[in-house]
Amino acid sequence: MRPAHLALAVLVTAVWGVNFTVIEIGLGHFPPLLFSALRFLAAAVPAVFFVGRPKVAWKWIFSVGLVLGVAKFGLLFLGMNAGMPAGLSSLVLQIQSVFTALIAFAALGERPTRVRALGMAVALVGVVLAAVDEGTAGPLGAFALVIAAAAFWGLSNVLTRKASPPDALNFMVWVSTVPVLPLLGLSLLTEGPSRDLSALRALDWQGVGVVLYVAWITTVFGFGAWGWLLRRHPASTVAPFSLLVPVFGMSSAALFLGEQITPLRWGAAALLVGGVALTSLAPKGARRAEERVKEYEIHSTPTSGSATLQR
Repeated sequence: MRPAHLALAVLVTAVWGVNFTVIEIGLGHFPPLLFSALRFLAAAVPAVFFVGRPKVAWKWIFSVGLVLGVAKFGLLFLGMNAGMPAGLSSLVLQIQSVFTALIAFAALGERPTRVRALGMAVALVGVVLAAVDEGTAGPLGAFALVIAAAAFWGLSNVLTRKASPPDALNFMVWVSTVPVLPLLGLSLLTEGPSRDLSALRALDWQGVGVVLYVAWITTVFGFGAWGWLLRRHPASTVAPFSLLVPVFGMSSAALFLGEQITPLRWGAAALLVGGVALTSLAPKGARRAEERVKEYEIHSTPTSGSATLQR
């Protein structure tokens, strides 16, 4: 990989890691479901008018839009709003790779290798350690919401693998059109129209900035750049850079939000990142066979927003 491409890969993971801190700031301006709806609205418009027609069947756009956009990001924003720290959220979400492997095994018959199975076990120990750490400092209910978000991210990875979109940016922009109305409806039902209107009336430049960051920088730029890298390099070369996301996520949360990183959390981070790294490994022959499919797997192009759309 050329130095410029290497720098771009690191920049994208930094953008996605910092995104968790930006989300935390945004939750001070908007109710969580309204914030998520605004994020997808800004990601879809005006980009949807420039990326061309969808390149996959509508059933995949709607299914991924609902699973990833409504379920995964809705639960993530709710969990962070309920007290889950930004840095820890960026770390715990990496367990999505374990959910991806488990769902792929159940739905597609993809049997994990021994190395991947070991990685899944190590990552799960990291999650347990993170839960113990969070249990001493914050609400476990919020922690559970983020775990559920990771599970839905895993499901969306498998759906995206089945869809096999030839253009990651085109796919994610069209997927972003789907969650807007469901999230707005859920926000009106659960958060209330008065609270939503109050947030919109109090909108300031910081509120606008966080929406544009999570929509344009993390989604349009992030997925566009990541897809560009995947078209020029094997997924097995690009994907490991995603392990830097929690590093940037925890560091930015500590720097800008004053979040404490306890020794227990460092241990959880080491186990989770190490486990995810092992889960991503495959024998050379199997890796070559899977390369074309994995090129568009969302856990290789992490959300958060994704995808995703990170948050």
